[in-house]
Amino acid sequence: MSIWHRDRGRKVTGGMIKLARKKKKYELGRLPTYTKFGKEVVKFVRTKGGKKKIRALSVEFANVLDPKAKTIKKVKILSVVENPDNPQLTRRGIITKGTTIRTELGLVKVTSRPSQCGVVSGILIEK
Repeated sequence: MSIWHRDRGRKVTGGMIKLARKKKKYELGRLPTYTKFGKEVVKFVRTKGGKKKIRALSVEFANVLDPKAKTIKKVKILSVVENPDNPQLTRRGIITKGTTIRTELGLVKVTSRPSQCGVVSGILIEK
């Protein structure tokens, strides 16, 4: 069974639609990459058109913007405080966009997508 990004053959009301064709290669998807904090590990993935996407499997540091001082610093991640996507992700220590993490500077809200771009960037929200 593969991950498939296409209509599943259901109407809005729940009724079945008879599919006119089979699955196509360009409709394939991938399982999500859950980025944890720990020793830095990245994976390169080939995308459509021959481009490369960097997926962070685990990260150790975050690029933090201090809005008052207007500076960016590379700081160590200490823990995951809250993940608005799912409370289970908080318990597992998974970092996604919008996650609040604890760093050496203070609490930081993640603004990047580590599973898509390979780095964790965020804005300092509390010292």
